[in-house]
Amino acid sequence: VQLQASGGGLVQAGGSLRVSCAASGLTFSRCTVAWFRQAPGKEREVVTAMRRSGSTFHADTVKGRFTMSRDNSKNTVHLQMNSLKPEDAAVYYCAVDVNRSVAISTATSYDYWGQGTLVTVSS
Repeated sequence: VQLQASGGGLVQAGGSLRVSCAASGLTFSRCTVAWFRQAPGKEREVVTAMRRSGSTFHADTVKGRFTMSRDNSKNTVHLQMNSLKPEDAAVYYCAVDVNRSVAISTATSYDYWGQGTLVTVSS
């Protein structure tokens, strides 16, 4: 299984950015897929997660600004980030849970992780 994240970069506060994660070796539509992020000196935290059904969970800090989508034809998920704030700066990781864990906001529920992509937000 490989998860390849891409799309990170530098953006000004208030701007938008889309990061993506492509999978090989598994099918996103059969798993729970999540985006986590980790800023320097902080713990890894969930940003958003999408269940097999397509229902989503969003952390309170990103509700109304971030949207996760899934492209089944390309086996890719995207995270559209709008109205970015300096506190959104972090390394963003995609992760996959193949075991239908209940605790989808918990990092330990996830079995596979991408390598991370850096998002920098300038103020």
